[in-house]
Amino acid sequence: MPTIRQLDPHVADLIAAGEVVERPASVVKELMENAIDAGANAITVEIAHGGMALIRVTDDGCGIAPDQCQTAFLRHATSKISSEYDLEAIGTLGFRGEALAAIAAVSRVELLTNQGQGLGTALSLEGGQLVEQEEAGCPKGTTMLVRDLFFNTPARLKFMKKDSAEGAAVFAVVQRLALSHPELSVKFIRDGKQELLTPGDGQLKSAIYAVLGRDLALGFLPAKGSGEHMEISGFVSLPTCCRGSRSYQHFFVNGRYIKSRVMMAALEEAYRNQKMVGKFPGCVLHLTVRPNTVDVNVHPTKTEVKFQNEQQVFSTVYHGVLAALNGDQSRPQAVVKSVLPRQDTVTPNQTSLHDMLTSTVAQPKTTTTPPPAAVVSKPQTTPSPFRRVTPLDTPTVQEKKAAPAASSFISRPVVQRTVVEEKSVQASVAVESKQIPPTVVEEKPKVAAPVAAVPAPVGVKKPTPAPQVEKPVEAEIPIPVVEPEPEPVPVEEPQEPWVVRGELFHTYIMVEQGDKVVLIDKHAAHERVNFDRLKAQDYRPMVQELLIPITITPGPQERQVLLDGQEVLEGFGFQLEEFGAGSIAVRAVPDYLETGDVEPTLLELAKKLRLTGWADPSAARDEVMHTMACKAAIKGGQRNDSQELERVAQKVMAGEVKYCPHGRPVAIELTRGELEKQFKRA
Repeated sequence: MPTIRQLDPHVADLIAAGEVVERPASVVKELMENAIDAGANAITVEIAHGGMALIRVTDDGCGIAPDQCQTAFLRHATSKISSEYDLEAIGTLGFRGEALAAIAAVSRVELLTNQGQGLGTALSLEGGQLVEQEEAGCPKGTTMLVRDLFFNTPARLKFMKKDSAEGAAVFAVVQRLALSHPELSVKFIRDGKQELLTPGDGQLKSAIYAVLGRDLALGFLPAKGSGEHMEISGFVSLPTCCRGSRSYQHFFVNGRYIKSRVMMAALEEAYRNQKMVGKFPGCVLHLTVRPNTVDVNVHPTKTEVKFQNEQQVFSTVYHGVLAALNGDQSRPQAVVKSVLPRQDTVTPNQTSLHDMLTSTVAQPKTTTTPPPAAVVSKPQTTPSPFRRVTPLDTPTVQEKKAAPAASSFISRPVVQRTVVEEKSVQASVAVESKQIPPTVVEEKPKVAAPVAAVPAPVGVKKPTPAPQVEKPVEAEIPIPVVEPEPEPVPVEEPQEPWVVRGELFHTYIMVEQGDKVVLIDKHAAHERVNFDRLKAQDYRPMVQELLIPITITPGPQERQVLLDGQEVLEGFGFQLEEFGAGSIAVRAVPDYLETGDVEPTLLELAKKLRLTGWADPSAARDEVMHTMACKAAIKGGQRNDSQELERVAQKVMAGEVKYCPHGRPVAIELTRGELEKQFKRA
């Protein structure tokens, strides 16, 4: 019969070490957390052979008193808690007092520590047994050296991975702790080569730049929010910068890295309908809560926590991230490449591009007058999808009389402020007429071509200045009032005027605004407008009853899906009923959906919901809105009148539409400076 007996202390230490020290990364995590709790400002981590041969962690913290060095390596010895009440409000990263004892039990450990008062202390242990303790000269702080990890536990040693894999796991731990405390300067050295150094300036963006790299840092948006007794802060990725995995999601609670399904769900819910399918947002989010509202004593690794109010945590993270996404007004920048081959040499019979540009720039010009831009031709209802842009050097008197309020020359907004006296009223009219095409002069093409004429790029050619043309006026110029010496009243910055120049490939709307050209994907933008309208809580569709019902014949499974969802579809304007022989009769449709799009919309919707059905009402409604918004949107490659393009452009330029429901950007920008670089004007 088996005999019950107490284990040898050394065997018990080895068993306990197995719970705390799984691999070199576990050792680095525990030692770095001790350094942070000691008040360090700089931490250096050095490993060799993936951490199996050597781990050295050096900090400039408070150090350990000589008479407490041996006590630090005893089980359940800690300076961070003293009673059961301290467990209810843990404010440090470590608190169990098991890490150093577990590490020492499976390795050879050396400790160098100094409290900044004279000589320090050197301590050596092997397999948990004291070897030597003596005075030593060392700087203030603590240095822990861990050699030959698992030298006395071959069973654990044989499960270790390659040095490269173990080193990568250590690097990931160092990165997370660097992001959790941006006020710390963290250095990581692997096999004699420095791989990471954070500035330790207290700025989270600086830590992100150093840890995750420049590309990710530039693709992050600041996020901030607050709830009941909690705050969220950090950065989240742009919807266009989402990745194929969740490896770039970093969550922290009170400075501790954690894995939280609640925070992850809140983050991804905020990106719903703004990112592409199969992509996941990245983030570095810090949640600050009261210590007594979160329990970190759940798992040996302390990466899993329990919140007292998970619903409040979800709401705080969700609204903080959503506010960051809604507040972003940036657009992706277009990448411009030259279409001309590079020429490194110039033959005697050739004229270099530099000489041609120099001769052009050398023309006399008036420095006090801003250069006028191109004349815009009046849009015509012709097969050409473009609005012609015709540069004229000298306007005629009739042209100037035809447009006294909005000059036929449309220049970019003047940088310097101008005092307006007699013509300020006319200038203000010109500024506010962003939606109205200006009076134009029609230019007839000299040679007929089967291809639509392409408008001249804005800002490429500088026509000869015409002094008789009125200067464009900045939108901020105040209109003079009758009262003498009026008090200055702060006014909100008006939107910079813009004008639609036409279409490109019947797919992209070209909008000129100041020193940039905005290209808008008309289908994606209109799809987002439709989706937001369908998603609005007060949305009530205008139903169009059909005199002759539309009959569709889906497959058996698709037919059942549509019949099961009649109640939901009725809320979007559809009226369906069985029609026998496997068919469905559509007796009413929403007014914004073309008759020819009814059958494709319902069949595509049924195909998407064939597997999931209506089990998740929220997801099913989203699928309905996605499909209907897409089918009701104007199509790329088709002609649209100018009023439709103006309405779509208005939504985008006002910042109401930034991404389509699938997460693709709806607009990109091309600046005048980029164009001038390609034409060697800058």
